[in-house]
Order: sequence, then C-alpha cells, then structure tokens
Amino acid sequence: MRRFLNKMLILVLIGIISSYSCSPKSEEIKQQLVDSTEKRDSNKIQILNFGTFHMGFTTDEHTTEFNENDKKNQEEAHAIAQKLAAFQPTVILVESTPFFDSVLQARYNGYLLDPDMFFKHPTEIELIAFELGRLTGVKRIYGIDHKMDYNYNIGFEMTNEVDSIWHNKYYFDPLSFYPEVNQDENTMNLLEKLQHTNHEKYLDFLVAVNADMLTHAGSKSGFEGADEAAKFYQRNLRMYTNLNRIPLTREDRVFIIMGASHTAFFRDFMKKSPKYQMVNTFDYLK
Repeated sequence: MRRFLNKMLILVLIGIISSYSCSPKSEEIKQQLVDSTEKRDSNKIQILNFGTFHMGFTTDEHTTEFNENDKKNQEEAHAIAQKLAAFQPTVILVESTPFFDSVLQARYNGYLLDPDMFFKHPTEIELIAFELGRLTGVKRIYGIDHKMDYNYNIGFEMTNEVDSIWHNKYYFDPLSFYPEVNQDENTMNLLEKLQHTNHEKYLDFLVAVNADMLTHAGSKSGFEGADEAAKFYQRNLRMYTNLNRIPLTREDRVFIIMGASHTAFFRDFMKKSPKYQMVNTFDYLK
C-alpha cells in the first residue's frame, strides 16, 4: 500500500512540474532568462544604432517634411537627445564623410562652448548628435559616410524584361506591402516619427525599397537592376568599414545617427558581428 501511495505521489509531482513548465508564467520566466543572456556582453562594443530622416537638405529620393529652423521642431529634437542621453555614449558617429572630420570636430567644439550658436541649415547632426554629445560630455565625433552614385530609377530608364509589372507596382506604392508600418507621418510629432522610423519592420522595408526591389529590373539576359542594388550594398559596406576604422575599446559606448536606410543595413551587419552588440533603441526612444 505504501509503495502504491509513493508511486501515486511521484506521478502527481511529475504532473505538477509538467503543467508548470508549460504554463504561461513558466514561459515568461524562460523568456526572462533568455533576455538576461542577451544583456550587455562585456566582450563586445555597445552600439546604439539610431535611424532618422534627414532633417535638413537632402538629395535622397524620399524625404520627410520637417522645418529644421522652426523653434518648436528644434526643441523636440533636443528632447529626443535628452532621452538618448541615458545611453551615456563615449563616441558619436554621424553621416558625414571622414574627409570633413576636422571641420565636424571644430563645429562640434564650437557648439560645446556655445549651445546657442547659429546654424543656417541644421540637420540631425546639429540638432540631435551635437546636443546629445553636450549633455553626456562626449569628446569624440566622427563621420563614417561614403558617397556613391547609384541609379534608383534604372527600371524606368530601360526596357525592363525581368518583371516590370511587379517592379512598377512596388515602386509606386511600396508601403502598401508593409501594413505594420504604413502610417501617415504627417499626423506624428517628432518622437512618433522617429519611433516609426526605427521600427524593425520599417527598417526591413528600407532595405527592400532602396536595394532589393531593383532585382526586378534588367534586360533579358542582364543584371542592370541587381548591379545598381549592389552599389547600395557596397556603399553601406564601405560605411561599415569606416566604422571599423574608428579606434574603439570594449569600454566605449557608440552612438551612430544616420539616415535610416543605412541604419537598416548596419543592423543586419552588426547582428552577426562578434565585435559589436546593439542595444535596443526603444529602451531610450520612449
């Protein structure tokens, strides 16, 4: 009898443990354990990879309406910098070519001395990066951009014999294929726009619309569209090389601010990197 009761007790305990391991609470605990392993890796350089639209003049194909000289807009940009300051960066990287680093550093040093200094046409560099650096005491700022031409409109400038129907359908209304991020930015304040811009699905969209979509364009036996897309990949890889030129240590915390299409490519590069670890942008952009 005692042996039977012991056996029953064991079976009950097994049932309880099994039901607990499958319970939502247990799954939540498991996820917390997984999340905890994804916290800061002391062997990797921490990166806040921040995407934005260009707040000043840009030659980009797609632009966002924003008056960079409007006082309210400038205040909202500074409020974004205040949020990002919690990351406590030690180095700031911006979408400027390394050739202009001495000019960039001089302008930044001037801003540190006089935060009210006048910029005729401020961009996200002056409005967010400079202010973030001032708030957190960053001394070093570098440009990592690399300019390359590529023909985004090649699918319309040639007889497209790959898939002109799909190419044209996507080209004229690309966001309709991404309902998760197909929103009217004109109804958003700056914080909401930047949250929208840094959404994972929106970053996926930016890779597709700026490069991958061109693989649907080309001559009968040629790869003209794919070759143009490769140029955009190449530009971003060269920008990533410029990041790797910066002297950094594991103690550094690096803030990168660029047009979000570059942010999207850097996200993909750094996800696989044994050198860098991206922090969650939305830990700070909230």
